[in-house]
Amino acid sequence: QVHFVESGGGLMQPGGSLRLSCAASGNIDSITYLAWYRQAPGRQRELVARISSGGTTNYAGSVSGRFTISRDNVKNTVYLQMDSLKPEDTAVYYCKNFASPVWGQGTQVTVSS
Repeated sequence: QVHFVESGGGLMQPGGSLRLSCAASGNIDSITYLAWYRQAPGRQRELVARISSGGTTNYAGSVSGRFTISRDNVKNTVYLQMDSLKPEDTAVYYCKNFASPVWGQGTQVTVSS
């Protein structure tokens, strides 16, 4: 079972950018889908983006055109580039194997002026 550790969160002003990283404990090249989720205070966890082993990406409508998911199978790392951040992007962000029930600790992203 591959585990993931998220990093890169922080406080950013609206309109700014952050890049989240997700380091895996093992090889990710055989994992079909890797995904980023987020959970805002008082809200359910939601799927933000996912990427297939072949590089096909899918995004939630609320982040499409602003966020970019990528994977580096050599470094066993998944990334989430977040641009044009909005206050409503404030949440704890998690990455995981889309097919696995295992969650990491997440990384907090706060967008505020």
